[in-house]
Amino acid sequence: MKKAERLNAMQRYAYRKRRFTLRELMDEFDVSRSTAIRSIQSLEELGLPLFAEHGRLGGYRVLDTASLPPVSFTNDEVLSLYFAMQALRSLSGDPFRVSFASIHAKFLDVISEEQRKQIEHFEHRIAFYPDESAEPGDYLEELLQAAVRGEVLKIRYAAKKKTLEPSADRAKSKLDSARGPLTHVHSSTRRIQPFAVYAARGYWYCRAYDLDKNEYRVFRCDRVLSAEPIIDEPIPDLLPFDLRDAHTLRQTSPEAIPFRCSVSPDSVTRLRRSLYPSMKLDIPDDPAADALLSGTYEPQETDFMLAFLAGFGSTIRILEPDNLREQLRDYYLRLIEQL
Repeated sequence: MKKAERLNAMQRYAYRKRRFTLRELMDEFDVSRSTAIRSIQSLEELGLPLFAEHGRLGGYRVLDTASLPPVSFTNDEVLSLYFAMQALRSLSGDPFRVSFASIHAKFLDVISEEQRKQIEHFEHRIAFYPDESAEPGDYLEELLQAAVRGEVLKIRYAAKKKTLEPSADRAKSKLDSARGPLTHVHSSTRRIQPFAVYAARGYWYCRAYDLDKNEYRVFRCDRVLSAEPIIDEPIPDLLPFDLRDAHTLRQTSPEAIPFRCSVSPDSVTRLRRSLYPSMKLDIPDDPAADALLSGTYEPQETDFMLAFLAGFGSTIRILEPDNLREQLRDYYLRLIEQL
């Protein structure tokens, strides 16, 4: 433990115990007698109101009128607290939303300007839901840090043997979004510029720009076998991209079909957790109003789109194209015939 961290912990210990002996301090922090004495001197220099009690039952006592000063946190601790609060927000029901908003505002008010800016950098570069488990892999933190810092990474990325199911993302469907147990066959080396990481459908994903293929990609984080920063310069125009707009880099074929659907409020939360990079969900300010789901899909992904939309039942209504509405109606009829 670093000296500053130890003194901080000792200060909290003294205020909590109010009275303690030198031996108790040595045992609590596993330090020598000389280190404990120097630490007490440092605490007094920092303003801790201690006085010594001599004799067989003596020790150190904190003045009864003293109160614990504001607790200071490291940058990593502030980020951990912030993400814990975000996790709590998604679990909070209506009775607690006002209280959470107030706590959130106070939290941002008391941290330093540097820490506030750091949180702003992270805020739209990570998305997760605490009630869903997801496989992070070994390099999730490196991918997130690279997205925040605007760094280029060299990664080794595993391919897998099984046939991939269709995906709503053309690039993603080539390799990156397959589900199920991973069987390593071979790996490739990529240079990527990450934008953000998010959890969905049991896995963590990284949205990034592949500098070797010159295209937007989505990588499954548990299939990243190694990741290290390199000196290659990031593309400056891509530095502002995050979860809100990275999907605009996706390249569609001339045959891609645009679609629009209205989504009832009851399904917004579940749908937001299931979105693919080719999809965008616009949520209105009025919680009682329908949201708008839009995006594109390739003709060969029609069956996937039908199964995806059918999973939300009557809470999704197709606005366009008309052909997709007819195909979904036929899809339901086929399911009924199989009953």
